[in-house]
Order: sequence, then C-alpha cells, then structure tokens
Amino acid sequence: MLLFTHPAMLAHAPPRGHPEHDGRLAAVLEGLAPLDLRRREAPLADRAALLRAHTPSHVEAIEAAFDRAEAGPDGRALALDADTFVSAGSREAALRAAGALIAAVDAVRADEDDLAFCAVRPPGHHAEPERAMGFCLFNNVAVGAMAALEAGAARVAVIDFDVHHGNGTQALAERE
Repeated sequence: MLLFTHPAMLAHAPPRGHPEHDGRLAAVLEGLAPLDLRRREAPLADRAALLRAHTPSHVEAIEAAFDRAEAGPDGRALALDADTFVSAGSREAALRAAGALIAAVDAVRADEDDLAFCAVRPPGHHAEPERAMGFCLFNNVAVGAMAALEAGAARVAVIDFDVHHGNGTQALAERE
C-alpha cells in the first residue's frame, strides 16, 4: 500500500488545546510505522483541482485567510468559524492534504499499487463547496473523488470512518 503524507502538514496550527492538532497526524504515522507501506510525498494541489470541488469565492476566501495568517505579526491562528482555523503553516498543509488525495487516485489508476492511504491534515470532509467548517479548509475527499471522476472513473465510493459523516462531501455529491 502507498502512504501519502508530508511533514508540512504538521505546521497547520490551530490554537493550543484545539482537538485537531499535530499530535493526531503524528499518532497516525506512528501507528502506521510498523507496516510495510511505500511512503510518498504529498504534492501541492493546484487551484484548478480545488475548483472542481469548491466555488471560486470559497477558494479566494481561503487564500485570503492564508495571506492574513502569514502576515500576522504573532503567528496566532485566525478563526474562520468556531471550529476552523488557519495559521501561518496552513497554506502548504492544506494544499498538500488535497494534493495527497489526487496523487493517491493517480497512483492507483496507474497501477502503482492497489491501495493508497492518505494521512493528512487539515482534515477534509466537512468543508462544503462554499465554506470551510468542522476543522476542514478544503474538502480533500471531494477533491480526490472529483479527480477520479475526471480521470475516467465511472463511480466513486466514499467510505467515511469518522465518528460523524462528512457533510461537505455529501453536499458535493448532491450538487453533482
């Protein structure tokens, strides 16, 4: 199995005490370490890939939030809503999180392996086409699903094993 991740994802920094923190990804990677996985670096998703799942106004709003967070004098995270934040390290982390799913789709379709796992953050199944939410800036799952459909897949199944469903992924599926 292929494993797509990147150390830049650890730099996404919600405020201290936030449940979505770098320790979650570190724990996943530690748990996967004993397995025989072929590790791949998650690439950056481009704007066109994000626009397959999100409206231009959403992508522009997140890009503007990245700019504000990177320009901030004290490195504090900026709230987009009560649960969702951007920090100075969020841009690369978020683009690599979405890029991981695209790369995984491409690798499996190219028969590089039968399976791929993406260990990413910020997470991405709650962001809706027009807004960030639930810790998610972009909907990485939807970006990956759209990449698969664009590459010729007839159908895509999303199996969400979080404790609650990914409303953003559902919203995109209902839109299509």
